[in-house]
Amino acid sequence: MRHPDEVLSAPVPVISVRPVVLPAPDRGEDLRVRVSAPATGDELPIIVFSHGFGGSLDGYAPLVDFWVARGFVVVQPTHLDSRTLNVTPDDPRYPEIWRFRVDDLTRVVDRLDLVEAAVPGLPRRLDRSRIATAGHSWGAQTASMLLGARVLDAKGVPGKDMSDPRIKAGVLLAVPGTGGADLTPFAAEHFSFMSPGFADMTTPALIVAGDKDQSALTVRGPEWFTDSYFLSPGTKSLLTLFQAEHSLGGISGYTVTETTDESPERVALIQRLTWAYLRSALYPADPSWSATSAELAKSTDPLGRIESR
Repeated sequence: MRHPDEVLSAPVPVISVRPVVLPAPDRGEDLRVRVSAPATGDELPIIVFSHGFGGSLDGYAPLVDFWVARGFVVVQPTHLDSRTLNVTPDDPRYPEIWRFRVDDLTRVVDRLDLVEAAVPGLPRRLDRSRIATAGHSWGAQTASMLLGARVLDAKGVPGKDMSDPRIKAGVLLAVPGTGGADLTPFAAEHFSFMSPGFADMTTPALIVAGDKDQSALTVRGPEWFTDSYFLSPGTKSLLTLFQAEHSLGGISGYTVTETTDESPERVALIQRLTWAYLRSALYPADPSWSATSAELAKSTDPLGRIESR
């Protein structure tokens, strides 16, 4: 496989500021985010990233560091389910915590003026016409809502449309699949919002799934994590990673204890492919995605496969 630097832009120094506080009077406490940006460059595209259950603005450094060093500004909210906030199930906000998550991402896009002003040297360097969202696990479900996915009620009726036309593309890493009979009894009882409908998820997206990702939340197998690809309309790509479990090789952090399938090679592949996908999705003339996809297809010992429609 060709060396990644032949298709990737060269890394640059990075500036990161945390916490940046965005006022959120309807949330119970203000929203704290991390903002990371390249030290150089103008008209920078933006990624709003949603962490998995219990995470925070400090997570997913392997992905964020890579993306930012190669030209993206990444904003990472800390959602109310974060272990750093200790919002317990008896908190009145808890039943709607999934909705607060989506609102967090929308709030970031709404307040890009504050985001921009918080980082020295960043003002007037953002390209607000090129915004993507990404997330892992529950964060991927959160991100999918901005792409057009909707939560279905017990009768299968779609809930509120929370999509955002300002979001032009997405990357969904280990995104949960459909609910109802596909959930275990525990998941059905405690996570009723885990019943997404993908029929209106029209925004272009890359779905990343591990073929060994067996979740305790579903009675199905690892294919559950591919539902958003097969059940959504529009332009989509699916990256299936061989032998990957829920951490996809270790994307949630460097040497984190939650990683059950540590693989620096797999993480490196995800770094390159997600960067390339978002570059080409936000800049249609950019050949990065087609080039990296072709190289994976030509590999004699591939770590995964890509299909697109």
